[in-house]
Amino acid sequence: MREKIVRSEEIYHGRVVNLVVHEVELPDGKHSKRELVRHPGAVAVVALDDQQQVLLVRQYRIAADQILHEIPAGTLDPDEGPEACAVRELQEETGYKPGRIEHIGGLYVAPGYTTEFIHLYLATDLQESRLDMDDDEFLEVKRVPLAEALNMIERNEIIDGKSIAALLLVARRMGI
Repeated sequence: MREKIVRSEEIYHGRVVNLVVHEVELPDGKHSKRELVRHPGAVAVVALDDQQQVLLVRQYRIAADQILHEIPAGTLDPDEGPEACAVRELQEETGYKPGRIEHIGGLYVAPGYTTEFIHLYLATDLQESRLDMDDDEFLEVKRVPLAEALNMIERNEIIDGKSIAALLLVARRMGI
């Protein structure tokens, strides 16, 4: 079932992603093309406070052309480990640092066309620790009870895949 890459051409090199076109040999010997967005990977964090409230971030996403509710997340910097990135992104986006951070899984965003893999974390024992957010980020932080975040998923108010997956993983761990 594996495809063999015969030839590759990078047709775009960007700040965050690169676009590569592969010519592949299929298992039956025929050839086809595969367009691939190369991404360095990312993290997403369910930040849960002592009252079982989740920190959600509201921000405009141009690809969706709407304001979305998401858990804090961000792209790995070169030579940055996922856990360090999770702590950094949580601080930048919410102003909190985790006393405890736990890896709870991960997911490929869309393996049909991108290499992006998101490492999922649960952050607890939150402590205020303000870091300046990125210059190009405009967002609001909102606290909601974990049960309400699950209701928001059911009402299609949280429609971001990484947020849905991570929140459901945390809820399952907690027996909700």
